Amino acid sequence: MAKDYYTLLGLPRDALEADIKKAFRGLARQLHPDVSDEPDAEERFKEVVEAYEVLSDSEKRQVYDRYGHDGLRGASGQSGGGFDFGNVSDLFSAFFGDDLLGGGGRGGQRRAQRGPDLAAEVAIDLADAATGLSTEVPYQVAAACDTCSGSGAKPGTHASTCGTCRGAGRVQQITRSPLGEFVRTGTCPTCGGAGKVIEDPCAVCRGDGRVVQEKTLRVDIPAGIHDGQRIRISGEGHAASGGGLTGDVYVRVHVREDERFAREGNDIFSTVDLTFTQATLGTSVTIPTLDGDMEVAFEPGTQPGTLRILDGKGMPVLQGRGRGDHRILVNVVLPRRLNDEQRRQLEELDRTLDDEAYRPDGGFFSKLKSAFR
Repeated sequence: MAKDYYTLLGLPRDALEADIKKAFRGLARQLHPDVSDEPDAEERFKEVVEAYEVLSDSEKRQVYDRYGHDGLRGASGQSGGGFDFGNVSDLFSAFFGDDLLGGGGRGGQRRAQRGPDLAAEVAIDLADAATGLSTEVPYQVAAACDTCSGSGAKPGTHASTCGTCRGAGRVQQITRSPLGEFVRTGTCPTCGGAGKVIEDPCAVCRGDGRVVQEKTLRVDIPAGIHDGQRIRISGEGHAASGGGLTGDVYVRVHVREDERFAREGNDIFSTVDLTFTQATLGTSVTIPTLDGDMEVAFEPGTQPGTLRILDGKGMPVLQGRGRGDHRILVNVVLPRRLNDEQRRQLEELDRTLDDEAYRPDGGFFSKLKSAFR
């Protein structure tokens, strides 16, 4: 079912021309695929452009208001949605200039293309994520052909201007009807939108202007990065066919699990095993932390499940200040095998202990508050 053009632009049916233009500008900035990361941005952007092309034209708008999409089909011989992406880019360029898209598409000339982005991956240790590091990431990229300097033409020759579109990369089709003329712009079938025709292609890149190369990119990974986060490196992606802007590289960082710690946000969790006598009498234990080994004291009567917090010993806050905490969960290990003498001594100890020996230092709610802290 065709979508309502007014709904697409978020406008009432009595919207003024200025309101239509303002709504389109806002949505175009938000949804253009060269700007937006949304997976359906291109399709939504085309719908918005289609709505604008109709509502910004007084004659088309009158037909649409009276007959809906059926009226437009009768006028142009098509069912709507047939706007190619080259026309979409021209509209965006007309409103916002070419700086944002990196093109030069004014005056009907073909706007420079932008090379595709690419994804790369790197795996680092949790300790490296805590300090940050600079590392090299290998990847494959379509780079400009050195033989033809990216032109796609055999050295000593040049690509000629397409005779069909005269270098614009697009052609216009005019449909006349009793309701007026309807102009539809499409990609040139002769040059495929390039605006030029290569009659003698380069033997190395076969006319594409690009070859696949192995490259290594040095990436600075900031301290505190989380597993799965991406780092964008501008201008290091695929080259555009026939010249133009180079795409970007998105490096996904995988943080390996550390058998000593578990990470939750910016906090680090670990466990420590205390023997029955250590927990009862108190002890000091060497605890591994992100900053190295640290001696931690446990007071007499430490209970199983006690949570000891080392303030500021967790992960750094990404692009911020401070660090999380290191939380240590106490596990009390009980003896599993006793000889007769040991059993007798424990039984004798048990007879000498009264309720006062087991009395907690605080009440239930005091412990609960302490656990939450």
